[in-house]
Amino acid sequence: MYTGRNSLEPTLHETLQFHGKSIENEWRFLRVCASPTASQQSLASACAAIRDWDLLLELADEHGVLGLLSKRLTPVQGVPGTFREKLQSRMRTQQLFVLGLTADLFEILDEFGRSSIEAILVKGPIVSLLAYGDPATRNYGDLDLIVRHRQILEATQCMHRLGYEADVPETAIEAGKLPGEYVFKRAGRPQLIELHTEPTFRYYPQPMRIEEMYSRRRVVPLDGRQIPALSVEDEVLLNCIHGGKHFWERLMWIADIALIIARNREISWDQLFRQAEEVGAERMLCVGLQLAKHLLDANLPDDIQHRVLDDQEVQPLCTQIHGWLPTAGLTPPALYERALFRIRMAGGGVTGAAYLSRLSLAPTEEDWVEGEEHKRSWVWDAVRRPFRLFRKYGKKG
Repeated sequence: MYTGRNSLEPTLHETLQFHGKSIENEWRFLRVCASPTASQQSLASACAAIRDWDLLLELADEHGVLGLLSKRLTPVQGVPGTFREKLQSRMRTQQLFVLGLTADLFEILDEFGRSSIEAILVKGPIVSLLAYGDPATRNYGDLDLIVRHRQILEATQCMHRLGYEADVPETAIEAGKLPGEYVFKRAGRPQLIELHTEPTFRYYPQPMRIEEMYSRRRVVPLDGRQIPALSVEDEVLLNCIHGGKHFWERLMWIADIALIIARNREISWDQLFRQAEEVGAERMLCVGLQLAKHLLDANLPDDIQHRVLDDQEVQPLCTQIHGWLPTAGLTPPALYERALFRIRMAGGGVTGAAYLSRLSLAPTEEDWVEGEEHKRSWVWDAVRRPFRLFRKYGKKG
């Protein structure tokens, strides 16, 4: 029976603080809720230890697991009615938001289809379907679509025709400038659409093999339509890389991995590890799997567990992540810790140093010289980037 404790916890649980309040019980309860193997007895036991329900709601919101919490609490006794009402209100808002995003998705796919642009939906609703069987359970605030880089200008023009405003102007695309993602929004609406191409996935240690991913794509049913999606293996790998990109600061990302594994027994582990090796992301994959195993008791096949732990750096990295994870980014790693983490996650040594250098010097739209977005001034943009990163993260450590 899963209780929410593991070998990483004894040195940490006494000091967990969130806005000055102890969150030992709340953190343990969220982990029990996120575990695919948790029993009703363990849920009830962890629930009985909660004293500050508003704190639990705030912590769950920060970790992006409100939908998961709502699902797991449905049969649990002893939950205050006011808490259930607040949680249900949040979920109604999320469901309405998702309905709006789904309508936007269908409209965009139709417009792309008229221009022969093949797009693939990733993260967000796809992960919610894979992990929870419902596109509205998981919290997300935007839609993420992959398109081939050679079609990004056409895709941007399609978005303009649909009434979206672009953060990246067409002149910048024509000049060959590469942002972190191509963000679109409509005036007066909170929903965001993000288009990604193979160069914008810069957190892949080696270039994303876009055509191979397209060849493995499949379709999944979403509100009566067949939607193009990545293979399960590609989606798991992408989400492990994404979690590493954000230092695994949200329980939601670990829960995604644990529950995808639990609900999708058809995963080809050999294929998953082969794809990770091809892009230099084996350690990133192993860290994601190990976090799911040790924090949420995810069931990994014995041979896969041995394969994960063959890398001696995986367990220390997971211990480091668990130090900042409970507070959901409130106590992020310092700048030097971030740098070392990047190096180690990419394999260490020369490979890791090269990865860090690329991330530190490859500019995004935040680094572009103002007023020069239409020019290919890569050198000046690259020079600006380390200084911006230091201003953003240097004071935290």
